Amino acid sequence: MIIGIPKEIKNNENRVALTPGGAAMLVHAGHTVLVEAGAGMGSGFTDEEYIKEGAQLVAEASEVWAKAEMIMKVKEPLPAEYGYFREGLTLFTYLHLAAEPELTEALLKSRMTAIAYETIQLPNGSLPLLTPMSEVAGRMSVQVGAQYLEKLYGGRGILLGGVPGVPSADVIIIGGGIVGTNAAKMALGLGANVVVIERNGDRLRYLDDVFGGRIRTLMSNPFNIANAVQKADLLIGAVLIPGAKAPKLVTEEMVKQMKPGAVIVDVAVDQGGSIATVDRVTTHSEPTYEKHGVIHYAVANMPGAVPRTSTLALTNVTINYAMELAGRGVTRALYSNASLKLGVNAYHGHVTYGAVAEALGKPYSVLDTLLPIS
Repeated sequence: MIIGIPKEIKNNENRVALTPGGAAMLVHAGHTVLVEAGAGMGSGFTDEEYIKEGAQLVAEASEVWAKAEMIMKVKEPLPAEYGYFREGLTLFTYLHLAAEPELTEALLKSRMTAIAYETIQLPNGSLPLLTPMSEVAGRMSVQVGAQYLEKLYGGRGILLGGVPGVPSADVIIIGGGIVGTNAAKMALGLGANVVVIERNGDRLRYLDDVFGGRIRTLMSNPFNIANAVQKADLLIGAVLIPGAKAPKLVTEEMVKQMKPGAVIVDVAVDQGGSIATVDRVTTHSEPTYEKHGVIHYAVANMPGAVPRTSTLALTNVTINYAMELAGRGVTRALYSNASLKLGVNAYHGHVTYGAVAEALGKPYSVLDTLLPIS
């Protein structure tokens, strides 16, 4: 198979879909890897490293898209890339289509196959390709929150961990999954007072055990959320429903009750956001805005700020799926791997992931009824 690796064009997105080591695995298995010149530079991987591992360097993105049978990316394609879509092409990347109606339309019109990293799901319910970026984003949410609490950035002027004789900041985390757990680790490490709000009682018991009672846990309901949000110095939205738009758990009225100069970091913004006042997506170049006296950070590609770490972590989990798709061919790979099949969000003009269809008001098609006989 011919696998194409274009350079990411999203604002300050410095990750790349494949490390030179990942390219080497595909090349050694007999596949062709086309890498756009400069694609890895933001992550510290030179063109020469890719060439050394057997990849072929291509000058223009248009050539990568035109020649490849499968495109691997990090972030969802932007409108400037829609013109490259075509039937017969497979796209393997993060998509978050529930919040992307225009991208969904372009994918359906092209009749290409779109496999989303974030909806590949193992039998135990885990999301193996989303997990490492959730770990990065969860840890980063506390780092950036601590920064924007500084007066220089419009925050309350609070040190997250306080000092002897001075109280620590109150960090409220809504969602106790991978993002929330990693945010709690970082916040605790910096000495903050941490509350995690989660709707799953078993998960709350797990978090209580893991953290040895060093965090407070609350069952997710409007009363508990409203009371906790009012006390927050840093509020982190860490809600995820696989493939679906995030529910708006924090209302605008709740945000109005927050302390002046408090900070919100909504990690769920790429799925529409879980906080009502997160009404726009920001970028790394303009990451925040103020509303009701509260600083809002709503960058949809947070791990792009630490591209070296993120690219290495991403390739660790995507490469085996890429090898399977390339080695078996897309159809046979989907038939043989039920987890990979769950990643297919669009196929030959049909929406094939239920939560995406529901979010966008589109007809849902069962993938098995569309696949050719293996």
